[in-house]
Formats: sequence, C-alpha cells, structure tokens
Amino acid sequence: MKKGNDLAIVKWAGGKRQLLSQLEPLFPKKIDRYFEPFIGGGAVLFYILQTRKPKEIYISDINEELINVYEVVRDDIDNLIVLLKKYKQQHQKHGKEFYLKIRSQDREDMEVMSKLSRAARFIYLNKTCFNGLYRVNSKGQFNVPMGAYKNPGIVQENQLREISKLLKNVKIKVQSFEKISSKVKKGDFIYFDPPYYPLNRESFTTYTKDNFLEKEHKRLFKLFEELDKKGAKVMLSNSNAPFVLDLYQKYSKKTKHVDATRMINCNAEKRGKIKEVVILNY
Repeated sequence: MKKGNDLAIVKWAGGKRQLLSQLEPLFPKKIDRYFEPFIGGGAVLFYILQTRKPKEIYISDINEELINVYEVVRDDIDNLIVLLKKYKQQHQKHGKEFYLKIRSQDREDMEVMSKLSRAARFIYLNKTCFNGLYRVNSKGQFNVPMGAYKNPGIVQENQLREISKLLKNVKIKVQSFEKISSKVKKGDFIYFDPPYYPLNRESFTTYTKDNFLEKEHKRLFKLFEELDKKGAKVMLSNSNAPFVLDLYQKYSKKTKHVDATRMINCNAEKRGKIKEVVILNY
C-alpha cells in the first residue's frame, strides 16, 4: 500500500500532502476516534487511517458535491472507474468542447443526475480544470476554466481502489463544522483544516458560494475552546495572519509554524514558500 501522502481523491486548494512530514510529529501517537469536519482532499485522513488506524472515523464538509465523491468512492468504486474511463476517452477526443459540456451540467438541474454521475463529473473537472481549483459563482455554479494539461490523471484506478478500501468504515456526512460538537468525547482527536483566513485579498477562500471570513473563524474558535474543555485533542491549521494569532492567543505556547508552498495565486511571482500555523491544545 502507498504511503498516505501518495493518496488523494482530488486536488484541493490548501491540501496537506506536502506538509505531512511536518505534521506527523504533532499528531497524537494513539487515536481511537477521529473527526475531520473540513475534509477537502483528504491527505491527513488517509495518513491517519494508515498510520494510527482509529476505530471510529467521522468526516464531513458543507460541500455536497465533495462529500458525494467520498460516498461514491466508498460505495460504488467499480462503476465510478468505468465512467471515469469513458470521460477520459471523450476528453482525449474532444478536449475543451467536452470539458465545457460537463462543466455546464450544473447550469441545468443537478438533481436529475445520479450520485455516480455527479461524482465522476466532480473528479473529471478537478483533474482537468485550471490548477485543480474548486470555485463556484454566487449561484453555486462551477466556473473554473480548463487547464493546459497534456495527460491529466482522470483515472487513477489503483489509488481510487486503495482509498475505497480505506473509506469502508468511515462515516461521511454533509454538515457544518459545528455539528461534530454533540458527538465528540473526551480523548477524541479532531483536525480542523478550514478555508484559511486570507493574508491578502488575492487569497483564495471561495470553496463554496459562501466565504469563510472573520465571523466564521470566530465561530470555529468558539468550537475549538468547547472541544478543549471536553478533554478532546484538537489541532487546527491556518494562515499565519495576525487575526488568527490574536484569536488563538491563549494557545500561543502550543502554536507551531510550518513551511508550506503556496501554489494558488493569480500572480505567479507571489507563489512560493510561506509560513502557516498549526494550533494545538495538547
């Protein structure tokens, strides 16, 4: 089996594959119950599943299309791979025309599409769009242009089958991050990887049609404190912004800095190494 940092369903802005070696020493050595309420690409989830083997795992996100992908990979992997292979053939033949056709499906009625079709669409667009971005407009419509890839990895069959096995006993839900509060118990481990607080106005925060800014980060801090009081072990990644450092000032002695590579910025010269923070309560 591949290492956790080699496994991913989708590319995701702020994904943690590149940071796993820095995060590994910070994870609890033993994890019985694991929660990740901003699931994204799942790099930390797959790493934890392979290295800590928790007995109970709960993942969630408010992005319905993303959560649908996880459910279909877990429950219907064979048919998903068949459909992705068809998408790959069509993309090779028709390129941009096929991309725009698939992208436009959410301008119509997504509700008539099966879970399988929606999942294949999501993965296909993620692997072929510019920079692997997930961005929607105010109507919730995917609006990222096609990327310039010679051979996009639309069907990564071996990875998808491994991930399907890992997800077998994972509980997956569409819900806001606060919903985990009633389930978390003393000793549980929770990893928060929210849309980062922006360092500047070019920062990318639109994972759904709703932004995640001051009000939402304050709600998350309140939950962090609540789970801390319950005796849970909580870990949170975020930008190294003054707002974040001030908000979590009471945890400053347990705040670590990690080196990340920023890949998403409209100005290529502003991509590169950057400091991020990891805030712990243990």
